[in-house]
Amino acid sequence: MKKPIILGLTVALIVAAIAAGAFWYQSRKDTGLTLYGNVDIRTVNMSFRVGGRLQALQVDEGDAVKAGQTLGELDHVPYENALMQAKANVAAAQAKYDLLVAGYRDEEIAQAAAAVGQAKAAYDYAQNFYQRQQGLWKSRTVSANDLENAKSARDQAQATLKSAQDKLSQYHAGNRPQEIAQAKASLEQAQAQLAQSQLDLQDTTLLAPSDGTILTRAVEPGSMLNAGSTVLTLSLTRPVWVRAYVDESNLNQAQPGRELLLYTDGRPNKPYHGKIGFVSPTAEFTPKTVETPDLRTDLVYRLRIIVTDADDALRQGMPVTVSFGQKDAQGEAHE
Repeated sequence: MKKPIILGLTVALIVAAIAAGAFWYQSRKDTGLTLYGNVDIRTVNMSFRVGGRLQALQVDEGDAVKAGQTLGELDHVPYENALMQAKANVAAAQAKYDLLVAGYRDEEIAQAAAAVGQAKAAYDYAQNFYQRQQGLWKSRTVSANDLENAKSARDQAQATLKSAQDKLSQYHAGNRPQEIAQAKASLEQAQAQLAQSQLDLQDTTLLAPSDGTILTRAVEPGSMLNAGSTVLTLSLTRPVWVRAYVDESNLNQAQPGRELLLYTDGRPNKPYHGKIGFVSPTAEFTPKTVETPDLRTDLVYRLRIIVTDADDALRQGMPVTVSFGQKDAQGEAHE
């Protein structure tokens, strides 16, 4: 009698266990994984690439700005002066280079040729005079001093002729390649300085890199700024992410590209939509900002969830509930 009772109780317990397991599995399947994270919006510390006196700021904290919008300006007069000087240096270097490439003018060559002819005539006269003096020296008509003077005059005329001939050859050959190369290098250096001056003048205007909202206005007009000093802090409108963490046992559910629902306290019945964009390849200890008690002592993996329908209601650091629920996610997707 006891054996059938025991057997019946055993079967009942097994059936109850199976039913409880099925109920737990079905409820977990319907509910899905829930994580808790925070909104992560990137910010940009904006500054001028050059230094100078801040002339104006066109925006204040809380202002919404568009990409390419002018946010501030430095006093541009010093950079305009530097640009004019750079343009003048380029013009001078260009003129010198063109002069060396073009070589000597026909008038200069003709003048050098005339100088050669004049020097040749002077040499011929000095040579003939020296020869006559030699004949007279043999007959002892002139002194040795007169002969030596004639010889010196001949040598001097010969040197003058050689110098004139060398100058004429130089004029015919043009300038040396090394001189032209040097002039070209000087021109390129001046052009590079001009380009830098133009860029410096352009950098006296601060433009918004993308759409966003001004968070911080760090300085006021009239301040002297060094290059790279933070002037404004911009909160980017896009992209908006949610940073969350998942433990290893649920890591298989956090696949890149999976669509999720994101709930905030301000709109609990109207979720945002997100998509997993990044799963950290390395584990880390649970950060203090994670709110789930089960994860406090475990190693977790960081998730970056891209909010696909973000609006201005999402703020930096705002807590967000991340739902992996299949039914809810599919229902929202179909809507």
